Amino acid sequence: MNSFLGLREQEKTAFFIDGANLYKAARNLGFDIDYKSLLAKAQDSCQLVRASYYTAIQEDRDQDYSPLRPLVDWLDYNGYTMVTKTTREFTDSAGKKRFKGSTDVELVVDMMLLADRLDHLVLFSGNGDFRRAIEAIQAKGVRVTVVSTVKSSPPMASDELRRQVDSFFDLADLEKSIGRSVPQRKPRPDLIADEFEDDFEDDYEDVD
Repeated sequence: MNSFLGLREQEKTAFFIDGANLYKAARNLGFDIDYKSLLAKAQDSCQLVRASYYTAIQEDRDQDYSPLRPLVDWLDYNGYTMVTKTTREFTDSAGKKRFKGSTDVELVVDMMLLADRLDHLVLFSGNGDFRRAIEAIQAKGVRVTVVSTVKSSPPMASDELRRQVDSFFDLADLEKSIGRSVPQRKPRPDLIADEFEDDFEDDYEDVD
């Protein structure tokens, strides 16, 4: 029987989660990620060195609230290493306030710094911009797995990235093991979340 994400009991492994990319991929497939289950399954299946979650956070001066803050706080208290960055506010050509931010550089730097201590690296992202970093990590003898999806519309996983990695797992096939249904929210939080998703720009859209 195949192990969860191809994890091996004796391998030192680290998870690197591109938060915006994984959130968008899961939502496009119609579910949310059960991060408690994900961490437990990893800890049972390998020597998990670290599980890091990367995201930019919108701190809107008008609201004093980020829709991501509850998730970020929960992950921080429940076994994940959090790497966050405050988004930059700008006005688009239509005069609408928008936010932009990316933690791609932080994620790549941390992968490279930790690679010498790992046997296996698992990246939760389909962003093709990570391909060269993965190639460099593989040159150190580290096995690399990517978790994303090509079954969403549009597909979230770069074909170039999929060709580079040692293993690819489609997120759609993991719904039963690490997925949970999208909760029904009250109207006001739903409005905030939708506004946040529409106004926030990240590099996850750059798939080849």
